[in-house]
Amino acid sequence: MKLDILVMAAHPDDAEMSAGGTMAMAISKGRKVGIVDFTRGELGTRGTPEIRAAEAKAASEILNISVRENLGFRDGFFKNDEDHQMQLIRVIRKYQPEIVLANAVEDRHPDHGKGAALAVDACFLSGLRMIQTLDDSGNTQAAWRPKYLYHYIQDRHIKPDFVVDISDFWAAKEASIRAYKSQFHDPESTEPESYLTSPEFMDFLKARSQEMGHPIGAKFGEGYTKTRMLGVKDLFDLI
Repeated sequence: MKLDILVMAAHPDDAEMSAGGTMAMAISKGRKVGIVDFTRGELGTRGTPEIRAAEAKAASEILNISVRENLGFRDGFFKNDEDHQMQLIRVIRKYQPEIVLANAVEDRHPDHGKGAALAVDACFLSGLRMIQTLDDSGNTQAAWRPKYLYHYIQDRHIKPDFVVDISDFWAAKEASIRAYKSQFHDPESTEPESYLTSPEFMDFLKARSQEMGHPIGAKFGEGYTKTRMLGVKDLFDLI
């Protein structure tokens, strides 16, 4: 399946928290969107990898994601090295996305910055035909380099290079986040409290989206940073 957008995420729920509205909007326009999670989130304070997998499936159904894979990298310990790059290159060549959305370039969780760097390197290397990879059936994959790579903004505030208006899709984004019941506030949970489980964390996510939307006159927005200079052919493409 060829994708229009492939969202790369260090952990299940990264994509929904930071790019859920963008994904919902793209899908509403008929775009095919997929997610590749790098880890199973096994180091999370709450839940289990199995619970996280079920929650990721539920979130994907809410957003109508076309495909979702988990690479099973070690949570907290994966690296931006040849082995991990080659695994990600196979995914890029499998789905041939036009656009990749990746983790924040730096953030509170070290996996996010590592995930960002891994995405950048794998996207570039995937376009080199002398790097040979095989698909699941043992067939040689064609080289493929996404046209655009953008980084979503996560916990730490980073000034965006552009903002996507998600005002009509905040409800879908919030519902996809709340699908991760083990990770966020649940007054009935007996598991330990964590950074994510306070009621205020969901308030923060909403406020962050409102903050991003405000400069472009939108109720809600999602901000992104670029890896290379952006350009337009028509000034009327800008809002």
